[in-house]
Amino acid sequence: MIWPSAKRNLVVSVTLIGCGLGICGWQIEEHVRFKRDAAQALINRGRDITSTLGVVVRSQRRNGIVVSKERLQSALQDLIRPDELESIAILGATGEPIASAGHAVELTPEMLRARGVFWSELSLTILNLMDLGAAATEDGVRPPAAIVVSDERLTRPFRPTPSRRPTEPGAAPATEPAGAAVSRPLFSRPSWMSREDYDAVIQKQGAHSLVISMSTAEMRRTVQSDLLLRSLVSLLALGGAVLSVLAWRNLLKNSELQIRLVKAGEMNTHLKGMNFAAAGLAHETRNPLNLIRGLAQMIAMQAGNSVNLKEHASTIIEEADRVTVQLNEFINYSKPREAHLGPVEVRRLVADVARTLVPDIEEKHVTLVPLESPLVVEADEQLLRQALFNVLLNALQAVAPGGRVEIKLTPIGPREAVLEISDDGPGVAVAERANIFKPYVTMRPKGVGLGLAIVHQIASAHDWEVTCDANVPHGALFRFSRLILTVPAA
Repeated sequence: MIWPSAKRNLVVSVTLIGCGLGICGWQIEEHVRFKRDAAQALINRGRDITSTLGVVVRSQRRNGIVVSKERLQSALQDLIRPDELESIAILGATGEPIASAGHAVELTPEMLRARGVFWSELSLTILNLMDLGAAATEDGVRPPAAIVVSDERLTRPFRPTPSRRPTEPGAAPATEPAGAAVSRPLFSRPSWMSREDYDAVIQKQGAHSLVISMSTAEMRRTVQSDLLLRSLVSLLALGGAVLSVLAWRNLLKNSELQIRLVKAGEMNTHLKGMNFAAAGLAHETRNPLNLIRGLAQMIAMQAGNSVNLKEHASTIIEEADRVTVQLNEFINYSKPREAHLGPVEVRRLVADVARTLVPDIEEKHVTLVPLESPLVVEADEQLLRQALFNVLLNALQAVAPGGRVEIKLTPIGPREAVLEISDDGPGVAVAERANIFKPYVTMRPKGVGLGLAIVHQIASAHDWEVTCDANVPHGALFRFSRLILTVPAA
């Protein structure tokens, strides 16, 4: 079952991602439309150019139909633009070019099947029939749009043959007087050209269609620019959708964390109250224990020769002492640790702590190696004293008779030092080193398990780091790191 908050998170995430994908799809559709419109615009431009070519051809005609090849090719060459119009070719009835400008265009079967428009990778080819408004001849045959011939073919003019008026049977044919209007069609066969020559010229030199090749570079640049712009918009849309999803999830997580912080604060307040109550209870419990211990001592003194009574009284005294030590340790652990920093000479402080542990040192004949350098650190003297006492006491209890405990304070920079307390006892197993500073974790049968937990509290109050490592060749080494020197080391 999906929780309501998770379902809402899923719905919002899917909606935001869907909006981003929708924008991407819209941009793709718009790019396809833009590309199609750009292609159509280029085709329309090509058709406009073919219309212009018709005007050019009409302007070059002489005698109504004949066009000078040299003049036509010069006019076509003026229309060539490398960045737009690459080539022009006027084709005859057989498909052979009779006038051209620019580079040559080869008509392929694919072009012919393309119905006038053929796209290649770098160009657009348009093939159109030419219609320059030519009227039908007297034979009812529609001539070509123009007949393209070289200038030397034009040395003999195209003169129309005079038309004859119908006459009566047997009368002589009549002709139009000089200067009269010609009634012969404009595009009729010249009088000086035979029918066979006229048909041959039309077949070979007649302009029936034209081909233009246009560069698609500009269109491709605009399409590429549009693609780049729309890709950027799509990436921004997707990125915005992803960022919105992440922001939404972070907002939910922040809300959940705020709720947890409020609950943790309430729990912390409750635990502080419970801790205070437990400390008060432990403090009040010590008074009855002292009374019980005192009564047990009186019983032992008045027991006389009763061995059993004395043993029972000694057991009561021993248990009362053990519980009292545990209560003292618990009360000490429950106190808040707030360090009031000041200059502390560690060598002097270690000497004071060692004097309080003289009975334990002499009892086991332990060799205690004190500090040699009189370095001064920033610390709370009382808290540091208690931490040194707990660690040294643990070391004295761990070593065998005749053992060795050593204390070192080593500068590791101009303002930082490391305090190390090592012994040659059995050491601490690797698996226990991570838990040894937790409350009620002890390696001694009668240990309380709060001494090193208090040491960890004191180190945290000073922003120090305390660790337990292995001593060489054997034993334990407790290291206090990040101690700040008040006087920079030389």
